Amino acid sequence: MSLSQTYTTYRDLFRNQRLPLAFVDLDKFDANVAYVADLAKEAGKTIRLGSKSIRCVELMHRIFAADPGTYRGLLTFTVEETAWLVAQGFDDLIVAYPSVQPSDITLLVEMTRAGKQVWLMVDSVEHLRFLSAAGQRAGLVLHACLEVDMAYHPLNLSSVHLGLRRSPVRTLEQARALLRAATALPGVRIDAIMGYEGHVAGMSDNVPGAALKNAVMRALKTDSVRELTARRDRIVEKLRAEGADFKIINGGGSGSLLSTGRDPLVTEITVGSGFYASGLFHHYKDVHFQPSAFFAIQVVRIPAEGMITCQGGGYIASGAVGAEKLPVPMYPAGLKYLSLEGAGEVQTPFILPQDCPRLELGDPVFLQHAKAGELCERFNDLWLVKDGRLAGQVKTYRGAGMAFL
Repeated sequence: MSLSQTYTTYRDLFRNQRLPLAFVDLDKFDANVAYVADLAKEAGKTIRLGSKSIRCVELMHRIFAADPGTYRGLLTFTVEETAWLVAQGFDDLIVAYPSVQPSDITLLVEMTRAGKQVWLMVDSVEHLRFLSAAGQRAGLVLHACLEVDMAYHPLNLSSVHLGLRRSPVRTLEQARALLRAATALPGVRIDAIMGYEGHVAGMSDNVPGAALKNAVMRALKTDSVRELTARRDRIVEKLRAEGADFKIINGGGSGSLLSTGRDPLVTEITVGSGFYASGLFHHYKDVHFQPSAFFAIQVVRIPAEGMITCQGGGYIASGAVGAEKLPVPMYPAGLKYLSLEGAGEVQTPFILPQDCPRLELGDPVFLQHAKAGELCERFNDLWLVKDGRLAGQVKTYRGAGMAFL
């Protein structure tokens, strides 16, 4: 289907619906689910879903149902979210970020007591002490996942840090010290380990018109993957030799499916954004997802020839400020922002391409959020499109009355 035909199909589907709205094209979404599963099977890994990139219970259930042998477990972003997802029927959950909040630790104890498989991320002795005290009080052993920093330091220069600022645990000696501390503490056990190569998974390297930058990005990725894989494997092997019983060795995510899959010691890969294939996940050399989640805003003004203005649209992604955090205009193809306005809170003007189909007042324009799950914080419902028809609606976290951060 051409871009023009895609616009016409979506426009006709939503012509009489309230705008703005968000929707998922299930044909594309399901194709991404199958694609990820195929790559995981080739690598001999299972896939853990990154819940923050989906934020819709029904769609997470849909992924698990598509291939129960490949899709196993969730990587969540808060303990409260984890407890809510347990109540929705999920099990085998790693909370990706540490917490020492008393209410969170109480929820962790309750889930563990109920027999749920739940791990809380740790990267310091202080984290372990909080869990140990809670485990002792409850007469339980709480499970922890040790996060090892996978950022890249070119030429071993600690002053150059390419990657996310997450765990301070980087070396074998630091990981060993934390594991030994956990062994000496009652009520807590480190039996999972994660090394998240976010700077590889989230770095586009096949952007049209950016050949030099792409080449630099690929070179950095190649060097970084070589270094982090060797370091992660050395840490895992040495800690296992000292008695560590890692039930999970996690890496990820969507943009590093192939490179993480090649690591023989990794048991599972976390994937989230690839299912919606949001704006930041369009241009990768090694993996190719189909954009499947969109939002629509209506044309409300025609301020000048060759220009339209839409209502709303200013759904800017989190992170460092930059043009790449703007929503990506998708259909009609070729829409451009005005540099002095960008995507606005109450209105967003666009410059039309020369071959743009005629747009009338009230017509929808379709965009993608730069990030995946953040779209769901703006909408209560996601319309579902299947075989070119509307197939109902499902609730987002927000629509279910849940906001965790």
